[in-house]
Amino acid sequence: MQHEKEELESWKRKFIRKSSVLQRMSKQAQTKLNQWIPEKAHKVVTESIKVMVEGTLKGSEWVPVSKVTKQSTLQDRERLMKDRLEFHRKAATIEGAGTGAGGIFLGLADFPLLLSIKMKFLSECSIIHGFDPRRYEERLFFLYVFQLAFSSDQHKKDVLNTIENWDIEKERLKELDWRTFQQEYRDYIDFVKMLQLVPGIGAVVGAYANYQLLDQLGEVAKFAYRIRYFNEVENG
Repeated sequence: MQHEKEELESWKRKFIRKSSVLQRMSKQAQTKLNQWIPEKAHKVVTESIKVMVEGTLKGSEWVPVSKVTKQSTLQDRERLMKDRLEFHRKAATIEGAGTGAGGIFLGLADFPLLLSIKMKFLSECSIIHGFDPRRYEERLFFLYVFQLAFSSDQHKKDVLNTIENWDIEKERLKELDWRTFQQEYRDYIDFVKMLQLVPGIGAVVGAYANYQLLDQLGEVAKFAYRIRYFNEVENG
């Protein structure tokens, strides 16, 4: 297990490095734009995202992807996660190409569809590691994993700290900060997803973007659950 621990530490060091100049400029521009948006509008968007995410979580039947027990090895779990990632990545790529080719109206439909695919993948990761995604604390955990994948540099550091200390943090986290959740996610993907609405290139951009976004979520989920696995092993 030493190799997996060293790989995890290497990933954490790499992950918290500054994002690209383009990403930072995009975030700064989005932050300034957010300051001009009326508070009432922010509340409407926040509530819409909250309802959308909660509807995705509660409205789906989480089917166990495999019989996994606490005795299953980390390698077995991560192998299953990789299989499920490949499945959902293909679905997201096809969905992105289809909605991107449809222009602005179908392009707008991509947001909830892609969100649903991401949440289903995270719920399966939870099951693979022997947790019950129907429990509130488990859903809260993979929403933090989601934020770890799609947030600004500073927020990533805060979320990573929460995940590293999950057994302590989950006791005080009674409610997700939905305002931060929706702004970080929206700001992170806005630039790429806007290109998906452009006629002629929408299908290509949509397919590529969705593939990359699922790939990123898969990598983050792998190491987030690895952190939790090692914490459980060390704490007995």
